[in-house]
Amino acid sequence: MAKMPAMNAVVEVLKDEGVDTAFGCPGAAILPLYKAMEDVGGIEHLTVRHEEGATHMADGWSRTTGKVGVAIGTSGPAGTNMITGLYTAIADSVPIVCITGQQRTDLLDKEGFQAVDIVEIAKPVTKWAVQIKEAATAPWIFREAFRIAQEGRPGPVLIDIPLDVAQQVIEYDPELDAALKINTVEPHLPRVEKALDLLLEAERPLILAGGGVILAEASDELRELADYLQVPVQVTLMGKGSFDEDSPLYSGMTGVQTSQRYGNASFLESDLVLAVGARFADRHTGQIDVYRGERKFIHVDIEATQIGRVFEPDLGVVSDAKLFLQELLNAAKRRNAKARVESWISRVGELKTTLTRREDFDSVPVKAPRVYKEINEVFDEDTYFVTAIGLYQIWGGQHQKAYKPRHYQICGQAGPLGWEIPAAIGVKKALKNTDPDAEVVGIVGDYGFQYMVEELAVAAQYDVPYVIIMLNNEYLGLIRQASIPFDMNYQVDIHYDEYGTDNVKLMEAYGCSGRRVWEPSEIRDSLEWARKEAKATSRPVLVEIMIEREANTPHGPAIDAVKEFEPLPEA
Repeated sequence: MAKMPAMNAVVEVLKDEGVDTAFGCPGAAILPLYKAMEDVGGIEHLTVRHEEGATHMADGWSRTTGKVGVAIGTSGPAGTNMITGLYTAIADSVPIVCITGQQRTDLLDKEGFQAVDIVEIAKPVTKWAVQIKEAATAPWIFREAFRIAQEGRPGPVLIDIPLDVAQQVIEYDPELDAALKINTVEPHLPRVEKALDLLLEAERPLILAGGGVILAEASDELRELADYLQVPVQVTLMGKGSFDEDSPLYSGMTGVQTSQRYGNASFLESDLVLAVGARFADRHTGQIDVYRGERKFIHVDIEATQIGRVFEPDLGVVSDAKLFLQELLNAAKRRNAKARVESWISRVGELKTTLTRREDFDSVPVKAPRVYKEINEVFDEDTYFVTAIGLYQIWGGQHQKAYKPRHYQICGQAGPLGWEIPAAIGVKKALKNTDPDAEVVGIVGDYGFQYMVEELAVAAQYDVPYVIIMLNNEYLGLIRQASIPFDMNYQVDIHYDEYGTDNVKLMEAYGCSGRRVWEPSEIRDSLEWARKEAKATSRPVLVEIMIEREANTPHGPAIDAVKEFEPLPEA
């Protein structure tokens, strides 16, 4: 058997698992891995300015490719800086592997410099956290890590490597190695038949597509099933993009924040919901008793413990989303069965044309819905969008259209501020071989923008172009709105001069460019300018849009399409 440094074997495994890009920051305890990447070659590396940024870049890369993203850090605070990214990945079912260096094993119990038990710290936010104790196990631990990250409900893994272990030589021949088998979860066919029975019995059925449809690459199967059965489709926030929003069968999004009025209304009128790859998250359901009502639920999920976790469905099916949709379509075709709900489809269409939200505002300051109107009209269906948390996430859910899977990416559950700038870098690098000219757009708020703004330096250094659209209301907007019931307005104002931080000058300091917009009539030209500028400079470009300061977005504590989701008065 051939001999090689243990970290060379690790790099060979990474390459064989489909990793062509890694994001990280070198440090003393992880240098053996960096030496191996230099010697073996084949993996492009981007040096980040903060290890959390590395995890978000790996996250964006993974969401775009469907493969396992890789983030690298050294010992001590590098690992603790990665925890937010690990939490984001496990919350949104994103497969990434974080690799940390560690102090020598003989110093781990002697309070050695930067010796922290990162494995125990990371366990609550990973599918598996492990320290390599014997160098010979390194390639096999990495193989297992990639299997665990992808199998079942995807998620992150952390591997910690003590310095003395990383420096050893082991026996390893990459020609004799291969990825471990990833088992799929096939549906129990009698339950598939029962699901079809319930669908055919319903008068007002809906299919609810969650993020699991995208993770399973099941969007084509979803569309084919909906077209064959003629059943309307809704999406969750994480499922946005799994179904073409211009389809006549698209019936919106239900929720207390990221929703359409017609989506909430059609949900409330439904009598059966087939939820595929959805978790019934609290921002989607609102009050469970209102959400459940008298309607029946079929819940399909790849993870058995999700069935009944929020409420007990009428039928649970443990299955990969793609395999379930295929079998359900096969069953329908064998029976030559259609849903026969033409009047229900007409009703959904009626709601879509009547329960809408206004977007064509010409007033100054700019109103947020006008921004999304321009975004929908300027960028085409092939554009990749990333967006994070705040009022702009809610506006995006309410107003922005998505047409294709993996093209609308959002940190939905954890909601870390600052996710977009590094995630967009990961998305753009993920497309370098398959679609290098694809446009990537990050939609941000003025406060969250500053959380990981240092990663602009990474995009500038490595020539990673994308457009940043900022909605600047000079407030902690969502927190200010949430504070209204408390009759307070305390410490939510981040305005201290003409427009707070000069974000255009901040872009310029990083070698990038930007433009500030005050008038609705300036938005479209500025977006078109940004697209051209990003391509010409190969760097991020900012369009900062100054929106009304006390902007509100309509949302409420429970699903009520008439009361809670009426737009707030337009001042």
